[in-house]
Amino acid sequence: MVAWHCFAFAVPKAIRSWLSDFRVYLEWPCLRMLFLGFSAGLPLLLILGTLSFWLREAGIDRSTIGYLTWVGLIYAFKWMWAPLVDRLQIPLLTKLLGRRRSWLLFAQALIIIGLVGMSSVDPKQALNAVVWCALLVAFGSATQDIALDAFRIESANSDHQAALAATYQTGYRLALIWAGAGVLWLAARAETGSGSYEASAWQFAYLCMAASIGVGVLTTLLSKEPIRVELPKARNAKAWIHQTLIEPFAEFIQRYRWHAVLILSLIAVYRISDVVMGIMANPFYVDMGYTKDEVAAVSKVFGVIMTLVGAFIGGVLTLRFGVLRILFLGAILSAVSNVLFAWLATQGHDLHGLIWVISADNLSSGIASAAFIAFLSALTNIRYSATQYALFSSMMLLLPKWLAGFSGVFVDSFGYPAFFYGTAIIGAPVLLLIWATIHFKVVQIKSAAD
Repeated sequence: MVAWHCFAFAVPKAIRSWLSDFRVYLEWPCLRMLFLGFSAGLPLLLILGTLSFWLREAGIDRSTIGYLTWVGLIYAFKWMWAPLVDRLQIPLLTKLLGRRRSWLLFAQALIIIGLVGMSSVDPKQALNAVVWCALLVAFGSATQDIALDAFRIESANSDHQAALAATYQTGYRLALIWAGAGVLWLAARAETGSGSYEASAWQFAYLCMAASIGVGVLTTLLSKEPIRVELPKARNAKAWIHQTLIEPFAEFIQRYRWHAVLILSLIAVYRISDVVMGIMANPFYVDMGYTKDEVAAVSKVFGVIMTLVGAFIGGVLTLRFGVLRILFLGAILSAVSNVLFAWLATQGHDLHGLIWVISADNLSSGIASAAFIAFLSALTNIRYSATQYALFSSMMLLLPKWLAGFSGVFVDSFGYPAFFYGTAIIGAPVLLLIWATIHFKVVQIKSAAD
């Protein structure tokens, strides 16, 4: 403490102010979100990005890989069972752990079962079995997201949500390193060196990923249940259905009226450039001749580190300048980074080019993600935090995931450069929606700079 005060006198006041802002990341609620964010981030690549690498190496065509990304649409419909997570108790488990932690543990168990199932089959021989196991992982992961988002929102006030989002993103991105680079590294080390496709190497890597969910399980057991927001008890079944399924959505519409359409439209398309482009990233690396180790080092490790840097920058910028301004900045950066991928597609096997493009893309993604999570969190009513946040995050994925299913067909027809340019162009409406949100003062979010 003495050292901090001595240091404080040695630096200008403006710098001390910024350093003080960064100290929020050392608070316990933020540190706890690091491990829970890891648990949330681990399943995503294992059923989408990394899985597409495995499938492409197994000889599955790009069009099929594109269609299989529709497994991710489960995330877009999680609002349908989010009200149950908000209200329904799990027998015995809820009494022992509380509402949020019991659902977290239940969801983590589903993820482990699904990953163990994926590790026991070869997609080249039993693609349908891989798909069914991936669906189970997606359902468990989406359920975990519902409970975890509510846990995060209920753990701190609105002023700290951007910092929680940044720390959550840190854990999330560390999980992406492990689920991306870790899987590729494990699979590469498990190969016998025959030079041909080896299903057993991938199966070993996925079994290790199932064991890694233990980080989330342990954190859930050791975490403290947030203060419970008591909801009124329903008098009968009809009242329960109304309170559980209708009230959370009706409250949001009543609060914003016709502006709700503008807000939901912005949510629906904000990440469209990144999501659509990301589906073909791993097949692109395979087709351009990058090895597992190169992709692991550049895209899955260095790239994720750049995302973490972007997330922390985005969290602080959001505190300083407000959510909507940084949303606008993130949308511009996301579109521009996709144009860089179009350039990379014309360069052949260019490792240095890959490093620069990945750096720019992941830095912009981190900035955009931190601001967007803070934006969604600010929209929720704490009485319906799980349900409303699930609605928002589901809408974020519905259109992009559906459109991404056709990405393989588009690449087969027009090539990678045209595909990457197209993903940049479809992000243009986002800028207009953010401008309209600011212009009509739809969402009032007070920033630290005010």
